Formats: sequence, structure tokens, C-alpha cells
Amino acid sequence: MTKKNTFAGSGKTAAKIQEKQKITAQTASKTNQPMLRAMVWYKEEDYKLLLTLFDDAELLPLTFADWSKRAEEKKEEVESAGDQVIKVFIDPKTFPEWCASKNLPKDANSRSQLALEVAQANSFGL
Repeated sequence: MTKKNTFAGSGKTAAKIQEKQKITAQTASKTNQPMLRAMVWYKEEDYKLLLTLFDDAELLPLTFADWSKRAEEKKEEVESAGDQVIKVFIDPKTFPEWCASKNLPKDANSRSQLALEVAQANSFGL
């Protein structure tokens, strides 16, 4: 099986975040205000465990180093466009609990949803 060419997390994660932020981006571009972009992020010490928990782990790089390289590239791309990035770290203990409480699979869409919720909750404090 070939790996898909993706950025931070899976392509679905990046696409979902971009899709949900598109309307806000259009509004922000009209006012030249930077946007706050949520990005799913992982800690190196959690990465292998997270891969065992995710329902779609096959979409992610096998190593943290490979994932981190792509995530940093995507982060730089977003920041070079003038937007701010909020890294939302996925915790191997709380993420499965959060998914269970919302009756969601442990996949890219759920990671994206969590990232957006965290970013929205934190954006009021910025």
C-alpha cells in the first residue's frame, strides 16, 4: 500500500480544517486580518501510542520525524500567508475519552473537530 501525500496528519485532517475555515478566511481577507488556524499536533513521546489508537493510522507517516517535517512545512506555509497557527496537541488519554463522549470514531475528522473546538474556545482569549 502506498502512503498518501499529506501534510499535518492526514489529508482529510488538513482538508477538513481548510474547508471549515474557508468562509472565515474569505471574510478575513476582505479586512486584511490574520486568521487563527487550528492544526492537529502530536508530541514525539505520544506518537507511536496514538498510531495504535487511531482508526485511520494508515493515513499517517510511520515515524514522528516524517510527520513532524510535513507538519512544520504546512505550519510555515500558513504563517507565511500571514495567519497564526494554534497547535492542538492530541493527548492519548483524553482523545479517546473525548471521542467516546461524542460517539465519534478516532479518525482524522474527529481530530479536526477537536482542533477546531479548541481553537474556537481559545480564540476568545487571544
